[in-house]
Amino acid sequence: MSLRCGIIGIANVGKTTIFNCMSNVKAETSSFAFTSNKSNMGVIHVPDQRLYELEKLQPTEKVVPATVEILDIPGLTKGASHGEGVGNKFLADIRNADALIHVLRCFDDDTLPHVEGSVDPLRDIETIDLELQVRDFESVGKKLDKTEKLAKSGDKDARQAAQVLLKVKSHLESFGNIRDLVLDHGESKYIEDLFLLTAKPVMFVCNVDDVSAVQGNHYTEKVREYMNDRNTEILIVAARLEAEIADFENENDRLEFLNDAGLTEPGVNRMIRSAYSLLNLMSFFTVGPKEVRAWSIRKGMTAQQAAGAIHSDLERGFIRAEVIKYEDFIALGSEHACKEKGKLYVEGKNYVVQDGDILHIRFNV
Repeated sequence: MSLRCGIIGIANVGKTTIFNCMSNVKAETSSFAFTSNKSNMGVIHVPDQRLYELEKLQPTEKVVPATVEILDIPGLTKGASHGEGVGNKFLADIRNADALIHVLRCFDDDTLPHVEGSVDPLRDIETIDLELQVRDFESVGKKLDKTEKLAKSGDKDARQAAQVLLKVKSHLESFGNIRDLVLDHGESKYIEDLFLLTAKPVMFVCNVDDVSAVQGNHYTEKVREYMNDRNTEILIVAARLEAEIADFENENDRLEFLNDAGLTEPGVNRMIRSAYSLLNLMSFFTVGPKEVRAWSIRKGMTAQQAAGAIHSDLERGFIRAEVIKYEDFIALGSEHACKEKGKLYVEGKNYVVQDGDILHIRFNV
């Protein structure tokens, strides 16, 4: 699945440091604002311990995790929607993301000045929200102008579309994000082509100092209180600490460092899994001597659609899927044992794949 998460935030909040910990690309970081003139693109491997549990039972040449594209967008500031800083180009880059990771500065550091002169994550949330809302307001306004002209000519669908666009425009005028506006499918279809920035699902990552990596601090508490009535995930990550963890090549050294910091795993692992879920993705597995692999599909996809994630020929020539539940495979130890115990299921093209299903696709082209 070619889906993409975009990392956004005010300049100098640690976005690129977090990006470097997550992705296969190492981008340049700086203590100066607006030093980057382009977004950084990388690929992240989704951590999934289930792959390695499967490898224990099925020796294989390689283990291949699921992947997601990640886009590190240079820091925005007030006026970005009107071209301030490096705003216009990167607001367009945000449009190409399917979900957003909003990094908030929740640490003090006199050697790394905040572009607004003080640390205030709530103000930064409102600044970014406003810039995205302004851009969405412009997009909705342009479409509304065209739609109203069609409505005046007697186009019934255009009249309905205009009503929806007016509803959306009013919500934006009230400083609301479209993700918080309740629209049914019949209404949402009229704005799908706009790829509105504030309609994208978002999670917030509070970047803290090392000592706050486990419990957070007074800044993160403010963020939690602010988001209390919203269905939004908030994670705490110490980006500088994560960068040190990522530098360890030896697994034992990494685990020892994590234990000393009071962590059970790198914070970016939790962040990647959350981003994966934010994109409405899940994994199914294929298991064999050549590879044990996780494949990404959207939740709710059928077996035939899942086959297409492997190869288009498998979807086109789909006959059936042989399905073993991950828990059954682990408990019984092999495909043969699952067959013997009646835990291998033969499913048709309309079977809805579940997270962790082990699939073997039968097809004929």
